[in-house]
Amino acid sequence: MYETTYHRPSSVDEAAALFSKGKEAKYLAGGHTLIPVMKQRLAAPSDVIDLARIKELVGIEASGDTLTIKAATPHHDVATSGPTQKAIPALSYLASLIGDPAVRHRGTIGGSIANNDPAADYPAALLALGATVKTNKRSIAADDFFKGLFATALEDGEIITAVSFPVPAKAGYSKFPHPASRFALTGVFVAKTKSGDVRVAATGASQSGVMRLPAIEQPLSANWSASALDNLTIPAAGLLSDIHGSADYRANLIKVMAQRAVTAAG
Repeated sequence: MYETTYHRPSSVDEAAALFSKGKEAKYLAGGHTLIPVMKQRLAAPSDVIDLARIKELVGIEASGDTLTIKAATPHHDVATSGPTQKAIPALSYLASLIGDPAVRHRGTIGGSIANNDPAADYPAALLALGATVKTNKRSIAADDFFKGLFATALEDGEIITAVSFPVPAKAGYSKFPHPASRFALTGVFVAKTKSGDVRVAATGASQSGVMRLPAIEQPLSANWSASALDNLTIPAAGLLSDIHGSADYRANLIKVMAQRAVTAAG
């Protein structure tokens, strides 16, 4: 690793100030991406600014029809949180599937969506639930936040502070995990809003990262059941194809995972 200066700020404002002073500064959340990249000498930040211990960035709050998860909240807390299990049980279930216990106790929701790995779980939930990403500068709708592989709408130095989820009428998540990394080979999150709208998103399948699935949303809007997708064929165009699964295989997984997610949602 290259030489770097480690900072542990106590507030979001202090973290942002440290970033602005650094020549090549990077924020650290759970560290599951930044630290390995630094070890491989693919990144050499002048300053590493640790956000994990900022108290205002940790916690889960349920208020009315909204669930708010602060950015440095670990996956384990989301998985075991009473407010999350009551408001959006599918989100708790999703968090329980991430990595292994060590990853879940250290990794954070903010770090996950800021990195926007194409096989990460949370982006599918944000997109399907119509969440809002809150930063130290503004609020960004999930539909506008994810910009492609490892790309987001975040500006240089901008800090995610929380994610706000509208509580749905129904929601479910199902994924086919890679046996080693536990990332989603393909994962599908389905949600039905309290107004009756259906939103579906897939992770791990598209060449462009997390994506909405109108082809699944339409039949589910007419008939919220797994059987509504029985005769559906998902095109393989634009889907990932690698040693773990072809585009055709992932196309089939999208349909199967969607059906399982609908069944789980009830």
